[in-house]
Amino acid sequence: MYYKPLWEVLEDLIATATGKIKADLVLKNVSLVNVYSGEIQEEVNIAIKGERIAHVGKKIDHLIGEATRVIDLKGSIVVPGFLDGHIHIESSMLIPSEFARVVIGRGTTSVFADPHEIANVLGVKGVKLMIKNARKSPLKVFIAVPSCVPASTSEFETSGSELNPSDIEELLDLDEVVALGEVMNYPGVISGDRKMMEEIKISLRKKKVIEGHYASPELEEKLSAYVSAGITSCHESTSAMEAIEKARRGMHVMIREGSAWKDLSEVIKAVTEYKLDTVNFSLVSDDRHLLDLIKEGHMDYILRRAVEEGVDPIKAIQMATINTARHFKMDVDIGGIAPGKLADVVVLKDLKSFTVLSVFANGKLVYSDGKLLIERGEPEIPRYAKETVKVKRKLTPEDFKVKVNSQYGEETVKVNVIEVREGSIVTKRRIEKLKVRNGEVQPDLKRGIIKVAVIERHHCTGNMGLGFIKGLHVKEGAIATTIAHDSHNLIVAGVNEEDMALAVNTLIDYQGGITITKNGGQLALVELKVAGLMSDKPYEEVAKEIEELENAWLSISDKKMKAPYMTLSMIALPVIPELRLTDKGLVDVNNFKKTELILKE
Repeated sequence: MYYKPLWEVLEDLIATATGKIKADLVLKNVSLVNVYSGEIQEEVNIAIKGERIAHVGKKIDHLIGEATRVIDLKGSIVVPGFLDGHIHIESSMLIPSEFARVVIGRGTTSVFADPHEIANVLGVKGVKLMIKNARKSPLKVFIAVPSCVPASTSEFETSGSELNPSDIEELLDLDEVVALGEVMNYPGVISGDRKMMEEIKISLRKKKVIEGHYASPELEEKLSAYVSAGITSCHESTSAMEAIEKARRGMHVMIREGSAWKDLSEVIKAVTEYKLDTVNFSLVSDDRHLLDLIKEGHMDYILRRAVEEGVDPIKAIQMATINTARHFKMDVDIGGIAPGKLADVVVLKDLKSFTVLSVFANGKLVYSDGKLLIERGEPEIPRYAKETVKVKRKLTPEDFKVKVNSQYGEETVKVNVIEVREGSIVTKRRIEKLKVRNGEVQPDLKRGIIKVAVIERHHCTGNMGLGFIKGLHVKEGAIATTIAHDSHNLIVAGVNEEDMALAVNTLIDYQGGITITKNGGQLALVELKVAGLMSDKPYEEVAKEIEELENAWLSISDKKMKAPYMTLSMIALPVIPELRLTDKGLVDVNNFKKTELILKE
């Protein structure tokens, strides 16, 4: 565990508070944002013993001894360490210990992570790997066990692993595990799916929090049925009314502002316009790309956005600290600055920019004056986690040709095409006429239609789905990635078969990543050797690789897109409308069935 439990150290805390023993650290003369009383207390002192706070108040001299370190903050604003109540660390492309090096300096001291990306690749071993690696950093990473692995049935796609109810039960007993992760299978909850019901019952028996993911527009009976299952939160609201209906039913509403999905400006209106009590609202990221973490920030950025939208700064801080802690039943340890709590303390420049001056985690100074004060250890990643791209054979350009029989005619055929839009997870099904040349269906660059393929990469099945995609704005070359939600097979999109084959084979050789190819050469590569999802390199090196990837994108595309590889990665998610492509072919999500690429006249 990341800290000693309160029951092990309470005698020392009591003795320190009464002056019988001296504090280890005193933060003197602070302007404390008290998240319990909703006020700013001036000229307050904080006494710390070991990992925890022993005293908060005006009198402090009796707690200072010869060995006590005293830091006079001269009236600086002090707030509790920020908490992110819902995040997938894998989206940063960093392992937890490296992710910590980025967000600690932004004031984040705890996150509640759902590692369902790595679980889809490596199962229980993947979840335990994330926990083990996270222990190497001062960032507290609490785990919500993934509830929907795989996300869909084996009829539609091939996943790397599966978590069954016995796996869930095993993981829920680990110290770092505090919840059952987002229950995405809301139709399964409402219909009483056996596996889903068993997972929920196990979690309820163990008194764990159950995280929600309710994305249906139906906000009456079905929402009530979903909440009746003991599911207590949701981060999927995209409008104020969705948030209001969930809050009225007792759900904890998580307002999301990530890199891909930005909902804060609309959902926050439940607080700013409809004046709902903020006690059951919190701020979360869900996902933050590495470059956004570096350039914009993490929870400090989301707090800044909330205040820009009209939220009172103290209310915003409560939504990033104590509200989150109470939801997860962790407020005995984190979420506020008070006697007995862990000494997670952030010093801010002001309550508008939320610029972080220094950070204390578990009573230790870990960031100050722009410098991270923690050493980077060499991560220990087991071999099995670095050998996850397992294909039957290397691909050739011939594999990416879409061939038709003479019965379809020689000039054109009707084709099911996946249309994507930047910033939207939903795709559209379009029926387009494409030319046939020498028995092969051709892409149409004038209409922005190119080829896309998904190759199974977990069990050497040789499965490969072929299709066409519109709206990705690729005009030359190809782009490929081993991040393909949620089963994370290998996905590639491109203009010609040669560059598509080169991109795929490059990722096979490097055992995971994102690459862009053009004219038979490789333009950029982000190496993601850990489960094909994350890098074990220092974040500075990963950031440089991503920047090179984004520059390479401009050479194959006619549009500067926000993380185009994220748009591509969602093509293989067969649980969100309308049309998707997996290693087993096209899936008509609206009708929940497989469908053909070429339509008969």
